[in-house]
This record gives sequence, structure tokens and C-alpha cells, in this order.
Amino acid sequence: MTTAAHDDLSRVIHQENELRLPHFDNNDAWKLGNLVRELAVGRGQSIVIDIRRFGQPNQQLFFCALPGTTPDNARWVERKTNVVARFHRSSYQLGLFLAKNNITFAEKYSLPDGDYACHGGSFPIHVAGTGIVGALTVSGLPQRQDHNLVVEALSITLGRDPEELKLP
Repeated sequence: MTTAAHDDLSRVIHQENELRLPHFDNNDAWKLGNLVRELAVGRGQSIVIDIRRFGQPNQQLFFCALPGTTPDNARWVERKTNVVARFHRSSYQLGLFLAKNNITFAEKYSLPDGDYACHGGSFPIHVAGTGIVGALTVSGLPQRQDHNLVVEALSITLGRDPEELKLP
């Protein structure tokens, strides 16, 4: 694992501890999803945006596929979201952890790669005092950029400076 990837892992763990919402409901999901959409449209990015509340079954609260995306992006969203739902950490953090330990997802967890993607872009929605209730996921950019976009939107939602928390 490179020094940059090791630094990313520490920083992602810090992000997950810092980016906790005071509350989260359907209206919050709509606002957050639209914020991500506005950021992406303003930058000319082609992404899929998905926000889900965890439960049996998971409830999709927001979905948007911007021009230039394909059905494959939505499949990546599902696989990244499955990582957050099962492991309660960001998909990028798990990917960095596996790389640091030089082990594959299938070797470590005996779960099918077809159902899980340990690539950046899915981040836990953590409500202070409650725990992880869902995930905000994007797909369409390189994984580090997917991750940073989600962190930026959560930072703005919390009134925090995105530059303070995003990966350099």
C-alpha cells in the first residue's frame, strides 16, 4: 500500500467519525440528493446518485441518473451500497483496508464480488445518537472522486468546510 493510500485510509476513518447528521428523514434525503446533483451538473459530471435507508428491505429515498451514465453505474451503486449496509463503513474505507492487508474481498469475507464493490463512492449515513441508518452512493467518476463528492455534499449539509475533510 502506498503512503498516499495509507493516508487516505486514516482520513476516511476520520471522515466517518466526523460526518454524522443530527437527523435524517425522507426530506433530508431529497435535499442531500439534490445537492449532490447540483454539484455534479455544475461540474459536467455524469453520475448516478442513490440514497437508501437500511431495513428489510432497504428503501430507496432518492435516485438520479445524469446524462452520460449507463445501467452499469446503477449496478455499481447497488454493489457499493451493499458494502455499507453489511460492514457499516464506507466502500472506499473497506477497499483501502483490504489493499493495506494485501487480501481480496472474496478471500477475507467469502462473499461474491458480484454483490459487493469495495470501491469509493458509498458512504454511511450516520445519525448522531442513533447509528448508521443508510447510505449515500454515487457512481460514474474514478473511485476517489466518487468518494470525495459524497464527503463534500455531507460536509456542506452539516455546514462544514468541505476542504477541511475531503481527501487531498
